[in-house]
Amino acid sequence: MRRAGLGEGSSGNYVASGYSVYEEENEHLQEGLRAKVNALKSLSIDIGTEVKYQNKMLDDMDTDFDSTGGLLGATIGRVKQLSRGSQTKLLCYMLLFCFFVFFVLYWFIKLR
Repeated sequence: MRRAGLGEGSSGNYVASGYSVYEEENEHLQEGLRAKVNALKSLSIDIGTEVKYQNKMLDDMDTDFDSTGGLLGATIGRVKQLSRGSQTKLLCYMLLFCFFVFFVLYWFIKLR
């Protein structure tokens, strides 16, 4: 009966101390798990905040691209209107000037 912890003497203390060791180990593991869950929670909150910020930036970029597209569409319409007239020489000079400006900007950015 001593093995089962039902007898007299120190064997009852042995069983109680074994239970206590397991209980302490469980509490220690529980604290570790709680810390990991809190870390994951804060990480997921940070990811959610970053996703909201990135979505806002993408919406702003979409708005900017739409306005730029409208501006370019209007400019191309004016260029087409110019090309319909008898001012083709002026149109050629304007296109050459645009290519020159883009080439200079490209060269400037490349040297940076």
